[in-house]
Amino acid sequence: MTKKLSNQFLKHFLLIFLFTILNTVLAFVLLSLASSVIAGSLAKNQYPARAIIKEDYKEIDASAVVERGGGVQVIDREYRVVYSKGLDTLGKDQLTVEEFTAFLTESKNKPYHYDILYEPKGEFWLIVTFPTSIRLDFSLVHNKEAFAGDLRRAGMVFAVVALIYLLILALFALIYSRITAAGITVPLQKLRDGTKLLREGDYSARVDLRLENEFAELQNTFNDMAARIEQEISLRKKSEEDRRRLILDISHDLKNPLAGIQGYGELLMQKSGLTEQELKAHLEIIINNSKRANRLLNELFELSQMDSPEFSLKLERIEICEYLRQICGELVPQLERQGFEYEFDIDENSVYVLLDTHRFSRILQNLADNALRYNPRGTQVTISLKVQNRQVVTDFRDDGVGIPAHLGDNIFKPFVRADESRNSQTGGSGLGLSIAKKIAQAHGGDLTLLLNEKKGSTFRIAIPTI
Repeated sequence: MTKKLSNQFLKHFLLIFLFTILNTVLAFVLLSLASSVIAGSLAKNQYPARAIIKEDYKEIDASAVVERGGGVQVIDREYRVVYSKGLDTLGKDQLTVEEFTAFLTESKNKPYHYDILYEPKGEFWLIVTFPTSIRLDFSLVHNKEAFAGDLRRAGMVFAVVALIYLLILALFALIYSRITAAGITVPLQKLRDGTKLLREGDYSARVDLRLENEFAELQNTFNDMAARIEQEISLRKKSEEDRRRLILDISHDLKNPLAGIQGYGELLMQKSGLTEQELKAHLEIIINNSKRANRLLNELFELSQMDSPEFSLKLERIEICEYLRQICGELVPQLERQGFEYEFDIDENSVYVLLDTHRFSRILQNLADNALRYNPRGTQVTISLKVQNRQVVTDFRDDGVGIPAHLGDNIFKPFVRADESRNSQTGGSGLGLSIAKKIAQAHGGDLTLLLNEKKGSTFRIAIPTI
């Protein structure tokens, strides 16, 4: 089933739509990850121990933190609470190493936010504690620089995500446009190249698009057109070759008898004192050559008539079996004079066909002439008729010298002879079989030479019954 381009475009549109959704989901995931990173960065700046820390913890101003419900504690290197203001989530003044470590690791899980900073010069840890509910306020009011930096980082992250999103969309749009364009331009390019080859005379050019859309139909149309053009050109060349060969053959075959007529005519005019017998012999040669030339011209005229659109048969409803017996009877005297054996095997049933009796008799006469001309005395000729597949099949068989194998495919072409010497004694015009085949074809049948004959040759005439 041929796929339409509209279906392909719809599929491509659905693909880009799906990819856009996937790209949006990807952007959302990236933004979520970015938000986590930004939130982590903001969290560090929301309770800015760095904003209030001093080298001397006694100078620390914890009022802003305490006013907002938070607390500030300082722990020295001995893990003692040496400074405490406001909210105290430690609950004691002295901690062990294990307790302090536990506090550091577990502070993230408590309902407070802890910002812990170590002061190396004062050798103490500053712990700023905020209730989760007010964690942003201090950052906005007391650490505007850090907050501005967070905003810049957030803006940069969002800009990068947006840029990645747009670049991916642009890349996909580019890929989609290239694929879509290639689906149109590549077939058109191949078709254009094929057309160019045809224009330059390469009629063997074909296009293979390997597609199943409208371009496939265009490809098939183009290839069919190219094949027809190639066939027409081939037929035209063959026709020209056949025409040239026909002219050469006509010239050759007319040349011999005309040369004989001219030569013996000049001899009669120049030579005096010929005996009556010599004169008769010369005139006989002239007459025979004249007959030969005349027969050739008549058969050429007959062959050209059959190729004419105006050619038609005078068809009658004929009982073919009885008709063929009559024809065979007319051939018997010729066969006996040449010393040929004969046998007729004709169906006894009544079989009717549409027949031009005059033309059809030419087929059998031409086959008989060939058999008599090319085979020696004692050759047996067998004519048989049978009905098969709604056709009357007549076989004309002889057990003579046969036809050379290399002539099998060309024997029905004009001027092709079994005797290739063109001997005036044995060689005919070379048109008899061509005429016979055209007559058979004009009856809606055919004349063929059966191959693989062990001895002699068999010609088969097949015409339809009615």
